[in-house]
Amino acid sequence: MSRQTLLRLTILLVLVGSITTLHYLTATERVNSHDIYRRLYYIPVILGGIWFGLRGGFCTALLTTVVYAPHVVFQWGSVPGVHPEQYLEILLFNIIGVITGALSSKEHQQRLRTEESAQRLADSFSKLREQADLILEIEDQLRRADRLTALGELSAGMAHEIRNPLGAIRGTAEILRDAFAPDDKYAEFTAILVKEVDRLNQVLEDFLRFVRPEPSDLSRFLPAETLREVLQLGEVQARKSNVSIVTEIPELPETEGDAGQYKQVFLNLILNAVQAMEGGGQLCITAELCEHWVVCRFVDNGTGIPKENLDRIFNPFFTTKQEGTGLGLAITSRIVENSGGRIKVESEPGQGTTFTLKLRIMLLEGEEHEEENSGH
Repeated sequence: MSRQTLLRLTILLVLVGSITTLHYLTATERVNSHDIYRRLYYIPVILGGIWFGLRGGFCTALLTTVVYAPHVVFQWGSVPGVHPEQYLEILLFNIIGVITGALSSKEHQQRLRTEESAQRLADSFSKLREQADLILEIEDQLRRADRLTALGELSAGMAHEIRNPLGAIRGTAEILRDAFAPDDKYAEFTAILVKEVDRLNQVLEDFLRFVRPEPSDLSRFLPAETLREVLQLGEVQARKSNVSIVTEIPELPETEGDAGQYKQVFLNLILNAVQAMEGGGQLCITAELCEHWVVCRFVDNGTGIPKENLDRIFNPFFTTKQEGTGLGLAITSRIVENSGGRIKVESEPGQGTTFTLKLRIMLLEGEEHEEENSGH
């Protein structure tokens, strides 16, 4: 029994008891006082009906009848013509209690139906809002796919035209490098030329990897095993940058995607986090199973990302690094999305950044993935 219910029952009992006490302690000669006391019984009867519905109104009226009837029989029985009116009053107590309780119960049921309708409307509105957000996200992905398609068609022609001159330039630079003695002042310039050609060729490779269509048939891999392999490479760079890596990676089921591509994804996120903590810090990598998804989080306490850049970091060629190509996170996003996964970023400038990956687990034959309305 709740505290409120106990308080209301106490009030009803106190009211009925107080009014009854006044009746029994007041002489029958004071008819007007008894008339007032008798009308006061309506207060607890009505309150019982309002607070506890039909059952409350009836029980309160019945209690009033039980405690008031002896007073009518024994104290007013000798007064002719008076007790019939009081018996009628007792009947009215019960009628009022039943009517008030019935109306209160009906109002309570109507309120419950209204609240249920309001909750259903709120749920429907929430689902509609989620679906609207999903539609907007899909439209954004379609626009992005259109741009990538056009970019891929353009790059297919450009790649051949750029690669051939680069190859010729590198070959010529190597011939020139071999023509000079190692201590010649021009040997340094030829070495720089070869290095820069290699860098341009790497940019071209990254660009082609980004726009090149991925295979349509999905393979599978073990994310925990792949993460541990990548950590062996990332920890070397982390130690050089005075960054400690804390992991919590349990055994996880197979997920959709290519292990080689996801090594690139995980390594890119680790190196980005290490580079964001120039003065050292901590990178926390966790993984867990959540329904039909494996959720991986990369949390650093680096410089963070300004809010105006959060929506652009997955765009190709967007970078804040002096020597960056702006393709690392774009390729990462492309790999994750092509394998049916999700990637999102949360960041607070000066506090750090969190990248969250959601990878689809491989289901048994006949099972289907539950679609997620929340997009990423």
